[in-house]
Parts: sequence; C-alpha cells; structure tokens
Amino acid sequence: MRFLLAVARTGGVLAAADELDVTASAVSQQVSRLEQETGRTLLLRTATGSVLTPAGLALAEAAEDIERALTLVRERLERDEAEVSGTVRLGGFESIFASVVAPALGTWQTRHPRLHFEIREAEYDELMRALRSGAADAVFVELDAASGHLAPRGTVDVPLLDEPWKLVVPPGALFGREAVDLGRLSLPWLGVDPSAASARAISRVRRSLGADDATSHTYYSNATAVALVAAGEGVTLIPALALETLDVSGVDALDVPGLGMRRIVLRHLARARGPSGLLETAITLVREAAAGFSYAPTG
Repeated sequence: MRFLLAVARTGGVLAAADELDVTASAVSQQVSRLEQETGRTLLLRTATGSVLTPAGLALAEAAEDIERALTLVRERLERDEAEVSGTVRLGGFESIFASVVAPALGTWQTRHPRLHFEIREAEYDELMRALRSGAADAVFVELDAASGHLAPRGTVDVPLLDEPWKLVVPPGALFGREAVDLGRLSLPWLGVDPSAASARAISRVRRSLGADDATSHTYYSNATAVALVAAGEGVTLIPALALETLDVSGVDALDVPGLGMRRIVLRHLARARGPSGLLETAITLVREAAAGFSYAPTG
C-alpha cells in the first residue's frame, strides 16, 4: 500500500520509484501483488502516466490514513520516551530483586536515562504499610497460587509470573524411588515464618497428606532453609526463582506433581485514572523482565 500511495502522490510508476529509491520494476511488482491480494485492478497505465481506478483510490486513501496514524503513534512514543523522568520506589523480597529486577536495571537505565528506581527489601507487612503511606509506589507480593487471593481493597495486582514450588531434600534422600511419595517422607518438614507464601503452600501440601503439625526448626530466608536441608534437618518447598541465586549443590531440588505454583504480582494503589505515566512505564519494564524468566525442570 505504501507503493500504491507513492504512485498516487507522484502520478506515475517512475516518479514513485524515484521517491521510494527503488526500481520501477519493484514498484510495478508491489502494485501487482496488491492487485492479486485484493482481486481488483488498482492502476491503469496511460501514455501520460498512471491513473488509479476507484478501487485504487480507495486503497490509497486508506494507506494515507494508516500512514497518518503510524506517524502520530511514532511521535507519541518518541515523546513518551523523552518525557519519562522521575523515581519509582519498588518494594519486594530477595528472589525477585536478585533474579529479575537487579539484572534488568542497566537495560532500563539505557532505555530511560531519566527514570530511576529505588529498591526496598522488607517483609510483607512493612511493604504494605509503605504502599499505603506513599513511601512505595508499588510492591512485589508472593502468593501461593493454589490458595487463591484477592487484592486488598484499594489496591490492584498486576500478574507477573507463576513458578513451580520445588521439593528440596537432602542429597540422595529419594534416590531409588520411581515416584516421590510425599506421604512417606522420612524427614520432618521445616518450619517457616507464617508470613511467607511458602508457609501457605507447605500447609496446603501437608493438609493434603494428612500430616501432623510437628515441624523442625523455623526459618525465614530461603538460604537458611537450603542450609538446614543440606544438613539433613528436614525438607521444605522453595520456589524455582529463589533457587536461581542460591547454592543448591548440597541439596536435591525436585519438580513433584501436585506442589502447585508460587505467583508473583506487582501491587499498587488503585487510582480512578489508573497508574501514572511514570508507574505505567515501570510496570511495563517489570513485566517484560519477568516474562524473560525461565527455569529448567529437575528431578
């Protein structure tokens, strides 16, 4: 359609070729291809030049509308790119920052030199207080996908990724078994801080097994959990993303059917007009980075 529009504007195939910096044959071929696609004669060649048929004029007008729309979009994108400036304050937890956000900061800085990020790592309750008070613009929240959830009133959750919970056991603890029977694990489950998403996932899995409430130790960080498992003190669930930045050489991290997924969302306050342009840009960048995460199944 770009070639047809050039013919309409210049009045001939040769002139259109000069404008587009291609050969006259290339122009003719593109117009012929368009005629085949539409099933219409679009161009009549005369001794004095080329004349568009009514169908050709209609397509040329459409091409002009498309060109105008694309020009406006391009100008808007360039304007938005130039105008994005300010600081976005993100709260969250270790694994999302270590595996997704921190590795992307350099690329974000290159794309938006005037956009800056402030990272705040804290526990869930503290992050929600910061969000409510305006000390944070958005916070990452981890959820047990199988347990279901609704965003707290006055907030909006932007889904980022679902990743599998993995069963972490001492090395070789399950060798020689064709299938993992969670109900016959000989080691206790490790206790975990009740505010963590893994606590809800572990509780869900243990309820499905009819296991008792007894646990061994109580941990908060995934690094501590891995160290305890490596020492043979118990088993636990850790999400795949968290294992990306941990030394797991002393444990086996297994994909087991039925464990479910950890869901990570980016939560921000609900606004009548939606998020600001600054936060909207940050959300887009975070979603792109999260979409690039992948994991290799093991076990």
